[in-house]
Amino acid sequence: MVGANKTLRPPMPPFLHIGQSAAIMPPMLRIGIFGGGQLAQMLTQAALGLGLETVIFERTPDSPAGRLVKHEIVGPWDDPVALAHFADYSHLVTLENEFVDAHVLAQLEAVGKPVFPTAATVGLVQDKFTQKQRIAAAGLAVPPFRAVATPAEVLAAAAEFGWPLMLKARRNGYDGYGNATVRSPQELDAAWQRLAARGSPLMVEAWVEFRRELALMVVRGRDATLAAYPVVETVQREHVCHTVLAPAPLLSPPAAEAATALACSAIEAIAGVGVFGVELFELADGRILFNELAPRPHNSGHYTIEGCVTSQFENHLRAILGWPLGATDLRAPAVVMVNLLGQRHGPVPPDALHAALAIPGVHIHLYGKREVRPGRKMGHVTALGQTLAEAKDVAQRAAALVEV
Repeated sequence: MVGANKTLRPPMPPFLHIGQSAAIMPPMLRIGIFGGGQLAQMLTQAALGLGLETVIFERTPDSPAGRLVKHEIVGPWDDPVALAHFADYSHLVTLENEFVDAHVLAQLEAVGKPVFPTAATVGLVQDKFTQKQRIAAAGLAVPPFRAVATPAEVLAAAAEFGWPLMLKARRNGYDGYGNATVRSPQELDAAWQRLAARGSPLMVEAWVEFRRELALMVVRGRDATLAAYPVVETVQREHVCHTVLAPAPLLSPPAAEAATALACSAIEAIAGVGVFGVELFELADGRILFNELAPRPHNSGHYTIEGCVTSQFENHLRAILGWPLGATDLRAPAVVMVNLLGQRHGPVPPDALHAALAIPGVHIHLYGKREVRPGRKMGHVTALGQTLAEAKDVAQRAAALVEV
């Protein structure tokens, strides 16, 4: 591992790519990011506006974020040589996903490299079972849940919780890939085989008859200062977010306050630093339940780029650097974001945005992914309006014209 003595640094590996001017120009403050996908890309774009550089550490080449930066490392995150160079080129480290093992983050902390969110926080929340244990221990409302090691243990849980059940991979699940709704004992075997094949231990949760799904971004600084974005409604299909409505329509002020308080308490319970996406259930009787959280910028917060005074990405950087947090107010009475999900297999056409750009008032983001796959998040569209109906109409019309 890289220490203060620069002579200890291993030889530069072939997977480290740095700009020609790196050795002769005085360094800017550099934020190291584990991951090179769209979240790292948007963090990098926000960093540029703050006079910062980013260093991308991705496991495969040609990542969307890696194409934007001077400093990119490509290799396994736990490779000691690659990790040493990443530490050497980064003043402070963060992440765009929770798939990097906490022990890797702890190695950086052990040599004095600041990491936010910390290894302890990431280790706690990257396992959804331990995450929920901590949230429940803090006295916050969660659905009944338990860890399961065999299908027989799922049946035992069903005897207590009833059918249907939610079966979940405890680690490395996203966009519905780690979830299965099990409606009866007859559906259990197929669901178990599909999820267990991912290599993660599993957990089971009681089915929640929710009215709708809510979410909000919470940012917490190094000094424990908290700021919360508006509560939004997320419209899901097959466990994948399609639309975000900000603010959540028909949500009473007391319910919005309850959701915000619950989300902020959850982030305090894990000693989070940075921005966090918190997903919630609103029940028919108005109660709010915690679903899960992500220790990073989140898809449900992309609307903040154009829709809020300070984007979730800028506020994440402010928080991890110990800088003052930015205002989280909406810039318009209503903001709607629509995800651009792949509809086919194949490359992204060079003129994919041409027709959509003719829609007035629309903001379109493509993430630079080379290949389209059905259901893959290729980008998003945001529109601001005086009403949610107005903003939704603009966003949906533009999204329908993007050729992905």
